[in-house]
Amino acid sequence: MTDRLHRSHLPARLEAPVTPDQVGIVHLGIGAFHRAHQAVFTELAARATGDRRWGILGVTQRSASVRDQLRPQGGAYSVLTAGTHGTRLDLVGAVLDVAWPAEETTRVLETIAAPTTHVVTLTVTEKGYARGADGGLDVERVRPDLDALAAGDAAVPGATAVGLLVRGLAARWRAAEAAGERRPITVLTCDNMVDNGHVLGRLVGEAVDAALPGEQGDGLRSWLATDVAFPCSMVDRIVPATTPAQRDAVERELGARDEGLVVGEPFRQWVIEDRFAGPRPAWEEAGATFTDDVAPWEQAKLRLLNGTHSLLAYAGRLAGHATLAEAVTDPVLHERARAFMLDDALPTLTPPDGADLRAYAESLLERFANPATGHTTVQVSMDGTQKIPFRWGGIVADRLAAGAVPAGAAFALAAWSEVVRREAVAGRLVDDPRAQELADVVAGAGDGDPAAAAPADVARALLALPGLLPEGVGTDAGLVDAVLAQVPELAEV
Repeated sequence: MTDRLHRSHLPARLEAPVTPDQVGIVHLGIGAFHRAHQAVFTELAARATGDRRWGILGVTQRSASVRDQLRPQGGAYSVLTAGTHGTRLDLVGAVLDVAWPAEETTRVLETIAAPTTHVVTLTVTEKGYARGADGGLDVERVRPDLDALAAGDAAVPGATAVGLLVRGLAARWRAAEAAGERRPITVLTCDNMVDNGHVLGRLVGEAVDAALPGEQGDGLRSWLATDVAFPCSMVDRIVPATTPAQRDAVERELGARDEGLVVGEPFRQWVIEDRFAGPRPAWEEAGATFTDDVAPWEQAKLRLLNGTHSLLAYAGRLAGHATLAEAVTDPVLHERARAFMLDDALPTLTPPDGADLRAYAESLLERFANPATGHTTVQVSMDGTQKIPFRWGGIVADRLAAGAVPAGAAFALAAWSEVVRREAVAGRLVDDPRAQELADVVAGAGDGDPAAAAPADVARALLALPGLLPEGVGTDAGLVDAVLAQVPELAEV
């Protein structure tokens, strides 16, 4: 039986990973993306500078699986970079350990409060921010954490990422007060949301108001305003699910079993607003871009990469394609995706300094076609109601305001609607926080019977779903007509 990979006995033929001296970063949501992206930047920054203060304590929200993968390995794991021209294997040691809040919430709170911790990062996906349809905090969803915060009970298991974060920040504030110190900290969200840092800062404020109203929370609110920064950021790297075959191949190469292996495409990008409350890793030494304004980068990525990804996922599902690579190499869908980017998305964007967005758009089609990424159309089409407002909603609103009906976005919306309808007819809920609501809309269009609902009636009803598109956009006659014009062809696929 092959030995398990471990930090203390590593393959000599690969460059040894860093071994940080301490935890300097707490990361909420330590899935594959973080391990192939921010942790890699942190690793490379430490190698370039020799600064070993920035070890990561990862926090896994939904299960203990990542903890059980990495803890027996001392946090070390490998990253397989897979491109069309071959692969590369690297070891990463930036992660020191992983905690599961169901059993280790007290440890997480204490680590956020520790004076050696200076940054909290997050990759919890759009739905992990516990927002309601209006974009505000879903207080009832976060209630267990808010009650624990009000009671000052660190032993209550963290129920949500936002709730756990607020409790950790409160613990840091109390520890700073007790020690007579300031202890500033930066909270850096790395999720695909417009204005993500400001959104998170607002949600934290709403959580404090709900848990500690009035004078109870004045001290914490004052500290948040002066000593906590919520910079925005934009991240980009395609990180597909690791396959058993890839684990076996890496085991043969390493001579050890790596249960924490992650796979990523060669491209990686991180743009960060240069607004920190205290020290940070030298991520620029690893290729990160620091800027005063992330918004143009963020919008370009959301509308070009993420928007096109979602279009290909829904249309690809309907066409019977299992992966994004299959979908983008379908000649019809390839042209649909290209038209969406060039005709709909690009005219709505302001290029960041030095960026060629048309070249970026063309490169995306090549990146999506990399079969090694393995992204499935089902995986990318999850959580549509959380993604569509950011990936398509702004494009549609901006093009309509300019007097143009966005044909590519209309096709994408029609494809999403048809996926929702088909799942409802099959008696299945889509993988979406509003899944039951979507099923009810389909049933309502058929007078209670999803199978009796006409595809066009479903599309019309779904376009008007509150929170899906900017106000008034979902009922715009030009958009509705454009979407309905696409429905018959998609419904027959």
